[in-house]
Amino acid sequence: MNTTPSMQGLAHKRSVATLDRARRIQRIKKLLVERDAVLVAHYYTDADLQALAEETGGYVSDSLDMARFGHEHKAKTLVVAGVRFMGETAKILNPEKRVLMPTLEATCSLDESCPADDFRAFCDAHPDRTVVVYANTSAAVKARADWVVTSSIALRLARHLAARGEKILWAPDRHLGDYVRRESGADMLLWQGSCVVHEEFRAQALLDLRKRHPDACVLAHPESPAAVLALADMIGSTSAMIEAARTRPARRFIVATDNGILYKMRQAAPGKEFLEAPTGGRGATCKSCAHCPWMAMNTLASLEAVLTTGGPEIHIEESIRQRALEPVLRMLKFAAAEKTEVLGLGNA
Repeated sequence: MNTTPSMQGLAHKRSVATLDRARRIQRIKKLLVERDAVLVAHYYTDADLQALAEETGGYVSDSLDMARFGHEHKAKTLVVAGVRFMGETAKILNPEKRVLMPTLEATCSLDESCPADDFRAFCDAHPDRTVVVYANTSAAVKARADWVVTSSIALRLARHLAARGEKILWAPDRHLGDYVRRESGADMLLWQGSCVVHEEFRAQALLDLRKRHPDACVLAHPESPAAVLALADMIGSTSAMIEAARTRPARRFIVATDNGILYKMRQAAPGKEFLEAPTGGRGATCKSCAHCPWMAMNTLASLEAVLTTGGPEIHIEESIRQRALEPVLRMLKFAAAEKTEVLGLGNA
């Protein structure tokens, strides 16, 4: 087949990009060894980063497991591919280690929606309530909380607190909070935050997609709006959704969470088909297109840069870190007492 100059040019660019990608991966592997560093990556990051973590003895999971893995690993430096609160969580649990991130600009809409000063004032206005915060919050917000929770432990904890007659102040995700309130019957006052990705899933479009694929099993993260959750066959954390993809007999799944999770789902369930749940649109009208824009800031280039330069690094004021550690450890103790595996800190 004859090729035009433009086709030849495109092929050349692709070849150069492939070589550049391979070069970066090899250099990152070399730098991880030289820096006595281990890479931990969240389920929502680019597949290249998840694969690199696995290939180098690192870890891919939710952010609590990322932090716990880092605590148990002998490496002196943790490189966290995710968003900023995940790096902070790693530092809260691993103060003796250096915690690096490809970029500190990778934030989270839930974290951004809950400024620490405003949240403290909100808590002070409701002193009769037990403060429960979702993991997608800053260290400063965690430091004001009584409990930190993951999506998988939130419902159990709400029932536990309600049985003790405690009223809950919940932050920041209103959809997850509303789901927990409806399922637990707890008295909950909700902060009005939301995730830019999950907020965009559309119930009517999901219903239309399900009609086209009646054999599909719908998996939804509880940060999604209630109308979307009403259409789900399974509601759960990131780790629980991956497990459902592996164990459920369906051959086709519609997935209502960040599409970065599809890498691990395809690993866990080869041969099964995974469809993204529809969002508010594509192109200029779409805020998320089922992928976190801040997670997308983690790239091979930024990972290579942080390992080369040794920054940016996560720092937390020690008094804040110690106060934030208390509600995190309280959650871990509760989970252990319940003999419950904690799945999915962060977009869990």
